Amino acid sequence: MAVNTDRAGNKPLIERRSIDYIPEAERHGRLFSQFTLWMGANLQITAIVTGALAVVLGGDVFWSLIGLLIGQLLGGGVMALHAAQGPKLGLPQMISSRVQFGVYGAAIPIVLVCLMYLGFTATGTVLSGQALGQLFGVSDSVGILIFASVIVLVTVLGYRVIHWIGRVASVIGVIAFVFLFWRLMSQTDVGALLQIRHFSWSSFLLAVSLAASWQIAFGPYVADYSRYLPSNTSAVKTFFAAGAGSVVGAQVAMILGVFAAASANGQFAGHEVAYIVGLGGTGATAALLYFSIAFGKVTISTLNSYGSFMCIATIISGFKGHLTVTRLQRLVFVLVIVGTATLIALLGQHSFLGAFKSFILFLLAFFTPWSAINLVDYYCITRERYDVPALANPNGRYGRWNLLGISVYVFGVLVQLPFISTKFYTGPLVAALGDVDISWIIGLVLPAVVYYVCAKKWHSAVPDQLILPVEQNSVVQPKTSGAGRAAAQA
Repeated sequence: MAVNTDRAGNKPLIERRSIDYIPEAERHGRLFSQFTLWMGANLQITAIVTGALAVVLGGDVFWSLIGLLIGQLLGGGVMALHAAQGPKLGLPQMISSRVQFGVYGAAIPIVLVCLMYLGFTATGTVLSGQALGQLFGVSDSVGILIFASVIVLVTVLGYRVIHWIGRVASVIGVIAFVFLFWRLMSQTDVGALLQIRHFSWSSFLLAVSLAASWQIAFGPYVADYSRYLPSNTSAVKTFFAAGAGSVVGAQVAMILGVFAAASANGQFAGHEVAYIVGLGGTGATAALLYFSIAFGKVTISTLNSYGSFMCIATIISGFKGHLTVTRLQRLVFVLVIVGTATLIALLGQHSFLGAFKSFILFLLAFFTPWSAINLVDYYCITRERYDVPALANPNGRYGRWNLLGISVYVFGVLVQLPFISTKFYTGPLVAALGDVDISWIIGLVLPAVVYYVCAKKWHSAVPDQLILPVEQNSVVQPKTSGAGRAAAQA
């Protein structure tokens, strides 16, 4: 199936689609844009801070780097498996959860995803506000408001602009990071830092968990940014394009964070942006670095806001019974989302580092079971055979509430509780494990096994093949069974 990858050139700047299916005639883009988008989204200050936490909270440089890499690969694999669903289904990520949870039941994990987006947008806005405050000589609070305005604009414009910014951010990020690494190496005895090796399971697994949670948190929206690719795009190539961009970008940023924190002599925490920029110098150089930090955050913060819009629209559409969202509704949703995140950022900007660590670790309890259920169902149970029109019909194939998916999800959250170690909550088995948090491993493995065993025995009827909506005036008419045509026309 030959599809012109330059179709986007004839499309309006402002995205017309929202959570509805992307027809084949509107598919466009190349796999390389997946790599640049996710590398650009990860070459940014929050990833630097995440890597620094491994050292700030007690780890040494050598084992922190290894732990972070292992976490990137494990979490990045989960994230990339979700990315591969986008071209095949032509849908945002979370709406496909209706297969496992029901048209109404999918709102349960989606509400939690919205909270995640708010948290990540708020924490990113704090750091960007610091950068813009230094760049323009204004307060951090004014910098936060400037940054929020930019995010609203880009999010409203949508998919094409987001990918374009991702490409620009990846180039700016590479240049900035190469320069910062060069400056760091010239000021720090990296070899001496690598020679200090005091292995402890708690610090090592903290590093693994920090990186894994960073990557897994992309899972609920990664397919949102691959869904416009032509449907015949290789799933394997999509997996490696998105996964490699995310893993490489995040690991590079976290390596810089590890070395910066290790050489900071306690000056990193509370002054993250200023310290990183200080590595590069002063004057015009510092101004350029502040700009690169703020621009780097535009990509990921826009992804978070765009994903929030998708989630809210998905929840509402599930109860209204259709998948279309007007541009005015999009604007209202985005203003509410970014406004809420900005308020959180303004209120919490002075206690950022500790709250951020607790936030990203606690997130794992809610998103690893969802990932496990979604991936097992897609790749092992339904094997990509979704009835896409039925996703909008609460009386259709997937029903209102899927008790199997909801029950396994609740089990997946609860089974992690004894193993969680955060400021919000510490489980009773954490101390016995040497203060090591292994909840995310439990939350991935056990729900996956339980769902697979139960779904193989009790799953609802699976279509013989993928059923897509009937496309009017499309280049390609997808093949559907008689039942699929009936569902699509209902």
